[in-house]
Amino acid sequence: MCVNTIRFLSIDAIQKANSGHPGLPMGAAPMAYTLWTRFLKHNPRNPAWFDRDRFVLSGGHGSMLLYSLLYLTGYDLSLDDIRNFRQWKSATPGHPERGAAPGIETTTGPLGQGFGNAVGMAIAERHLAARFNQDGFPVVNHFTYVFAGDGDLMEGVASEAASLAGHLKLGKLICSYDDNRITLAGATSLSFTEDVALRFKAYGWQVLSVDDGNDINAIGIALHAARAESNRPSLIRVRTHIGFGSPHKQDTFEAHGSPLGEDEVRLTKKWLGWPVDPPFYVPDEVLCHFRNAVEAGGKAEAVWNNLFTAYRSAYPELAEEFNRAVNGELPRGWEELLPVFPADTKGIATRAASGKVLNALAPLASFLMGGSADLNPSTNTALKGLGDFLPLHADGVDTQGSTGGGWSYAGRNIHFGVREHGMGAILNGLSAHGGIIPFGATFLIFADYMRPSIRLAALMKLGVIYVFTHDSIGVGEDGPTHQPVEHVASLRTIPGLVVIRPCDANETAVAWRTALLMRDSPTALVLTRQNVPTLD
Repeated sequence: MCVNTIRFLSIDAIQKANSGHPGLPMGAAPMAYTLWTRFLKHNPRNPAWFDRDRFVLSGGHGSMLLYSLLYLTGYDLSLDDIRNFRQWKSATPGHPERGAAPGIETTTGPLGQGFGNAVGMAIAERHLAARFNQDGFPVVNHFTYVFAGDGDLMEGVASEAASLAGHLKLGKLICSYDDNRITLAGATSLSFTEDVALRFKAYGWQVLSVDDGNDINAIGIALHAARAESNRPSLIRVRTHIGFGSPHKQDTFEAHGSPLGEDEVRLTKKWLGWPVDPPFYVPDEVLCHFRNAVEAGGKAEAVWNNLFTAYRSAYPELAEEFNRAVNGELPRGWEELLPVFPADTKGIATRAASGKVLNALAPLASFLMGGSADLNPSTNTALKGLGDFLPLHADGVDTQGSTGGGWSYAGRNIHFGVREHGMGAILNGLSAHGGIIPFGATFLIFADYMRPSIRLAALMKLGVIYVFTHDSIGVGEDGPTHQPVEHVASLRTIPGLVVIRPCDANETAVAWRTALLMRDSPTALVLTRQNVPTLD
């Protein structure tokens, strides 16, 4: 009954709006019910509780699945909000939008982006846990769950992020794969026949399978196994049926992106034993069952609050730093560390000046964390001596390219590899998680590889910092493939993205100051490869 309530809230909302995607919520409802009622640690009365589990619906077109869960479990989202699905200025837009309603962790819609965001959130959890947890005080201890479908896993951004997640051994990242084998245009067999399970095993993931997407017990067993695996992220392949219960549209692409239609809605309700009228029917016992999340979440947060009170007594300096990080407060005196460059006609490349600024700030500004898409030596973005974000490894200090300071999850240098798009999505997840100000670097010419993620950062008003170097034909010998001409103008067309192209070293320092103070929008720093004079 609870599962069908999710299905029919979704069906009715989509039918009323005459727009939407019913197939995903109908097929994935058992997965969602199991996770949200048996495993997810959250407090509907305080969606911002820092140690909550994170849930990301990467297939944002299935947004009614998320909205149904938020309403049923007691978030500040009403049944009228559900009725206003896809209406202007409603709390329930067609795709989930961070900030539109409480409980939405990230804006999703472009497929694969949410998956990458989830990887970023899992990185943030591991890093903050390594920095702040002490024996007996696991103040950062939560899972990141992501629902992804066939379309998500076809996208290159998801492949890039999944590869890095496996390499980093992010054991608290769990992906439930909605394997319904249907996309908007038809069966996946038209374009997608790879063995996803083997691919993820090759990435270093634990892979689990549930052959019946309606088997709640099997889904629960798989989630238990995923949570028990600490050294690998987990992919749970769940064989589902898009549009489950629709007599004429189940397992067809017609269920993907259009309302079922009034006749099919009636037939589906009869088929699944649900009252045809009234629409938006929620049985009292179902709502009571789901609303147990309010009490359970309040108790879980109270336990954490008591833990943190004891932590603050035992480790007052760490507790103060933790609170600053969580609240996005910059440390006292950080601006005094900004270098001042003397006038010099020979000058210095702004990428080199940026590296000096970054390393001057980094020891005090412990919230700064990031890296590059395999370009640290060229973009000058290594935080020297502050460690590499990697699983503990005895030989890490001898590896070429290590930044110094050892390998551990406390390291603040992320080696993204040649994965610009994955880096962009992961940066958004790091920022959305909280406790970190992330930066990511590449050549300006490759900003286009990141563009969908940059646009989403602007939509979400995330304070991500992009360092784009080699900004012009000054790249010279590399030729036109590496000479950005149109890119600055193109970036400036993205609403909400602040683009700063400093003229010299001192403007570069001010640009970094501006970016760090601007917490409600992303900033792109566009920097030179060649020397430019430092002005008086």
